[in-house]
Amino acid sequence: MGNGGSGKTWLALRLAEPLGLRLVHLDDVHWEPGRYGIARDRAVVHEDVRTLAAGEAWLIEGVYGRYVDIALPRTTALIWLDLSEDECVANIMRRGIQGGESQESFDGLVKWVSEYRIRKNNWNSFDAHLKLYESFSGQKARLTSRDEIDAYAKNFLRS
Repeated sequence: MGNGGSGKTWLALRLAEPLGLRLVHLDDVHWEPGRYGIARDRAVVHEDVRTLAAGEAWLIEGVYGRYVDIALPRTTALIWLDLSEDECVANIMRRGIQGGESQESFDGLVKWVSEYRIRKNNWNSFDAHLKLYESFSGQKARLTSRDEIDAYAKNFLRS
């Protein structure tokens, strides 16, 4: 889990296949197919996440703390990518508009990513991710730089 642009998908792609895990992108579960910015019905998404988490071997990545919370009881390892908002915004700007986004929704995403630490009462905030991380008793890692993320990916696959 982590803010938008923190590298969640990048890391997940490097870990899932070598480990033989099904990769689930929470963006694909949350948004209507091909319609970035139009959320699916929350109850349906919650049930989909429960079903996915009930599977045998998976790697779920995303910013959505509410969905992470649903999967947490079946989670064996939790990785929190906690990069600065400036770095996350720079990563978002580098990758540009994706997956059916409009310029307006992209601009909204950039603003939203920049507000990660100041969002309150929101499952997709720094505060919510911190609570999820602190409450998790299994194997966990909080990575705060691109170098730490790179090293984690390399070392994880060696072990």
